Amino acid sequence: MKVKILLALMFIFVLPISMTHAQTTSNVNTDSKSNSTVNTDANSRTIVISPPPSAISPSVGSSSSDLCTVGVSGAVQTQILGISTGETIRDANCERLKISKTLYDMGMKVAAVSVLCQDRRVYDAMEMAGTPCPFLGDIGEKATDQWKDPNNIGRIPPTEVLETKSDVQKKNGAIAGGVGILTLLLFLL
Repeated sequence: MKVKILLALMFIFVLPISMTHAQTTSNVNTDSKSNSTVNTDANSRTIVISPPPSAISPSVGSSSSDLCTVGVSGAVQTQILGISTGETIRDANCERLKISKTLYDMGMKVAAVSVLCQDRRVYDAMEMAGTPCPFLGDIGEKATDQWKDPNNIGRIPPTEVLETKSDVQKKNGAIAGGVGILTLLLFLL
């Protein structure tokens, strides 16, 4: 039994020491040296691409004012040239309505109707309703007689030719074609 204990002790203490010694004796040493020479000759070019300046149309608004104008603006921008413009367009019918309302509010009903009768559509509507437009202060049948007098035919408002849908489409097509040609010419510059 002593032999078994001695063998067991030897197995526990001596075997690990001999294994450690075997591991420590098998070291590998590696030495390496490297030399490198790098020559760099570089030509570089930087290209900065930025967007062109913008042609910004002026803002023409009339929402908070009591004016009879309509704002119109537009802009065209190419890589080289930018154009922008804006203007207001006077609305004569709006002015007529405002003047008529003001006269009516001041109690001048005949004058208010006379202002509206400057529009041929109103003149025709008043005739169809059997209440002709006033003529130099005369109303009713006297006004009808004055309007029918051959000397006063030139005082009747001229007939207005209203645009139809096809007229508007033709006009818009012509405008679009003109803008397209103008844009093409700007690109070719």
